[in-house]
Amino acid sequence: MTDATDRSHALTIGPLSLGSPVVLAPMAGVTNVAFRTLCREQEKTKMGSVAGLYVCEMVTARALVERNEKTLHMTTFAPDETPRSLQLFTTDPEYTYRAAKMVVDNDMADHIDLNFGCPVPKVTRRGGGAALPYKRRLFGNIVSAAVRATEGTDIPVTVKFRVGIDANHLTHLDAGRIAVESGARAVALHGRTAAERYSGHADWSRIAELKEHLAGTGVPVLGNGDIFAASDARRMMDETGCDGVVIGRGCLGRPWLFAELSAELTGRPLPPQPALGEVSTIIRRHAELLVDHDGEEKGCRDLRKHVGWYFRGYPVGGDVRRALAGVSSLKELDAQLAPLAGSEALPDDAEGPRGRQGSPGRVLLPEGWLDDPEDATAPIDADVENSGG
Repeated sequence: MTDATDRSHALTIGPLSLGSPVVLAPMAGVTNVAFRTLCREQEKTKMGSVAGLYVCEMVTARALVERNEKTLHMTTFAPDETPRSLQLFTTDPEYTYRAAKMVVDNDMADHIDLNFGCPVPKVTRRGGGAALPYKRRLFGNIVSAAVRATEGTDIPVTVKFRVGIDANHLTHLDAGRIAVESGARAVALHGRTAAERYSGHADWSRIAELKEHLAGTGVPVLGNGDIFAASDARRMMDETGCDGVVIGRGCLGRPWLFAELSAELTGRPLPPQPALGEVSTIIRRHAELLVDHDGEEKGCRDLRKHVGWYFRGYPVGGDVRRALAGVSSLKELDAQLAPLAGSEALPDDAEGPRGRQGSPGRVLLPEGWLDDPEDATAPIDADVENSGG
């Protein structure tokens, strides 16, 4: 593959120029405006600028069109956030067009990503997420609808998908080709099938296949799956030739990872790992941002799930972890964090898989879903269950 010294470059997605080829993957309940702001602050503090792309939580196209209150709240961006990146979950070309046109007409975002990578059973059983690219014509019609809605603007449409439904139904090469032919300005591939979910190891060779398959199109191919350290990102780019990386579970409890990735992939020295005292300060900032977004009660409740991720590898006792995982106010949080202030303790093992992994399993699909891969019929009400965002 390309020599590592040739991989230290920015990433261009249509009219968007990024100083770092790093993209934050949307994660439900995680990548809200608070977390994105925190990641961007960490990158700016440690590297001097914000160079990557930070994508908001996935929102349902239909819910956006119907102006669902929860969905609209999820599309909140910070005043200084640029470019503003919005990911749509969609199963229907009409709602895709209307949602993308709404984004354009209301200046809601600078970039639209389409999600065809979700392996969750409640999504695939209705034909959405990672199940949908199997229907080649429907998939193409959806991407084309989003592109048509953004014509004449500087808003690029990109597409994220998986290798396929399972080992017997691989779709990544067709999906990449169709996405490009439909006007997508970049594609991102998670190196697992829907059946594999988040288990085992991502197959990076599939990313290399897709990159070779789309050679000559000028459309960037981004790789996703099992990047838990800056060195992993460098290795993926060197092994696959991909143009950038998409980071999901690896940044859970590590918003500073984007600074490390930016440094690694732009040829600069990596910033030092934060000591425990600095981590406690970052947790407090995260809580403050969550409270600003959702109010104190909900913000503090939302912080709880992050505590275990933040303290992975750090010498923090179980009593402290449990207390922090139950905080209900900023005052209570401050009291629990106070003993950690100034600690110079470093993690002994903070890398490796984070978040959900689970086991592979049969993919739930609508009846007859696999009968005709060229069927262009949208699933009936497939997005209703997800219309709350």
